[in-house]
Amino acid sequence: MLRLIITPKDVEVILGVSSSYARRVVRIIKRKNNKEKHQKITVKEFCRYMGLEVKEVVLELKEFYRGK
Repeated sequence: MLRLIITPKDVEVILGVSSSYARRVVRIIKRKNNKEKHQKITVKEFCRYMGLEVKEVVLELKEFYRGK
């Protein structure tokens, strides 16, 4: 199942960064997309901002959460 939203934890896994940096990235993407604090960012918005392929990100997240 394809996930629609991406969390700071997901950003940590994908980019291999600290939790504080992941939260910062999420805040920047929200600001760029004119979203309010309570609104979430989508996988597509994250990929567009980071220049990543959606398929690659989804596969990485599936592998990570499957191993848990």
